[in-house]
Amino acid sequence: MDVSGGSGQPRSGNEESADRHGGPTTPATDSPRQEPEAASAPDSAGREARAEGPRSGAPESAGDDTRCAPGDSEPHTTPGTAPTDSGAGGTSRGTGTGTGTAPTDSGGTGPAHDTHPDRAHAHAGTGPTPPPRRPREPGGGLLMGRPFGVPVYVAPSWFLVAALITWVFGGQLDRVLPGLGAARYLVSLFFAVAFYASVLVHELAHTVAALRFKLPVRRIQLQFFGGVSEIEKEAETPGREFVLAFVGPLLSLILAGVFYLALQPVERGTVPGVLLAGLMISNLIVAAFNLLPGLPLDGGRMLRAVVWKITGRPMSGTIAAAWVGRALAVSVLIGLPLLTQSGALGSTAEDSVGMDTVTDALLAAILAAIIWTGAGNSLRMARLREHLPELRARTLTRRAVPVETSTSLSEALRRANAAGARALVVVDGHGEPLSLVRESAIVGVPEHRRPWVYASELAQDLTDGMRVSAELAGEDLLDVLRATPATEYLVVEETGEIYGVLSAADVERAFVNAMARPSASS
Repeated sequence: MDVSGGSGQPRSGNEESADRHGGPTTPATDSPRQEPEAASAPDSAGREARAEGPRSGAPESAGDDTRCAPGDSEPHTTPGTAPTDSGAGGTSRGTGTGTGTAPTDSGGTGPAHDTHPDRAHAHAGTGPTPPPRRPREPGGGLLMGRPFGVPVYVAPSWFLVAALITWVFGGQLDRVLPGLGAARYLVSLFFAVAFYASVLVHELAHTVAALRFKLPVRRIQLQFFGGVSEIEKEAETPGREFVLAFVGPLLSLILAGVFYLALQPVERGTVPGVLLAGLMISNLIVAAFNLLPGLPLDGGRMLRAVVWKITGRPMSGTIAAAWVGRALAVSVLIGLPLLTQSGALGSTAEDSVGMDTVTDALLAAILAAIIWTGAGNSLRMARLREHLPELRARTLTRRAVPVETSTSLSEALRRANAAGARALVVVDGHGEPLSLVRESAIVGVPEHRRPWVYASELAQDLTDGMRVSAELAGEDLLDVLRATPATEYLVVEETGEIYGVLSAADVERAFVNAMARPSASS
């Protein structure tokens, strides 16, 4: 409930103090024209984060399957292709999104605690805020298992790329082993599955390192251009960031070595020999491509860590690695078809004509788009993370007055006016909170009906997840809100005393503002 004449934005303690000394004001809920609707913001991320506010009352960091919302997952992607293409594998954790001016604590303590008799005895009664419940795991395709407790999904797009690899590799087998006949496609399908098993090992390396550093991993997903490890938080130091990025290509190199050793006793020109050679080359390509020094690839994460270490600023590392990633995208777009035409990738110029030329150009365009988009998303997410600490529950909380279940809506709004408050908490006879009056519900009640409607009829019952500590800020605050989506939350002190009400609409506005302001590091 916004105070009449106000902007609807959360107020700091100083602003509230000024309101109190300036006399009572009328809550905006007395007038439907001034009542903001409850927040219902779209997805972020993404994997990656998009310039939008919280979803269903809880900020969501970043978008689609690979979004990385503030506090949400950071995808590590490993693109992969058949060994005959110059495709590759890469790990990219998207970080970024524009930033803006989030309300900051101006030195006050949040909503001033008035001396209204109804408010004086109101306490949460439950002590410190309980830990947030982990949100239900999102789907991501076909669940294959939970190594190390992390769900592994195969996306529907994987079946498309498996069919593509089967077709391409089958055509090569027809030239190398013409006696196989139609069975070559069965061998090619086995290669596609084995290759993506190698990609899974690559992603598991990132996952194990993340878990070792106490970074939660949301899931692993195998999809069209490789794998994605959705790591929910940033590494705390550049050293850990470097290790987290490097272990993926390292495991791919080790796998290439294993396949090379396994190839030595095998007769050339046989099915096992061709499969082992193909897997060795594929893992070498995955490792080499990932080590290219540009976001969103693993090499870009390693470059970011180095610049972060030198400058002491993670944002500087992200900017440098993101622009190198964009340059790399342009190089792939132009250079890959040229390398294919020149025969540098193992084929003669005579072979690289017609449909092969179109296929190479299409592959280059797709890879370049993935790299360019990933670099931009990484930059935007990093900018958002830089400003997340400005989201403070204490600063964003609205002042509230407690009302009993038998209090009419008109009387409740009158008390809110007198106290300069912008929210209502329904309490029992002992002053313990029961529910929060919903802003959107008040708008729907005509003014002449308000004396005959109990405020408690418009309230949402409190659950444990709707009690938020006033000390929460940044990603910790977003994690708690995301665990229990709602339109309003009861904010309490560590002692259990009611501090006020946090509206998801206010968090959304602060979230969007934080994404609108340019980063000081850029």
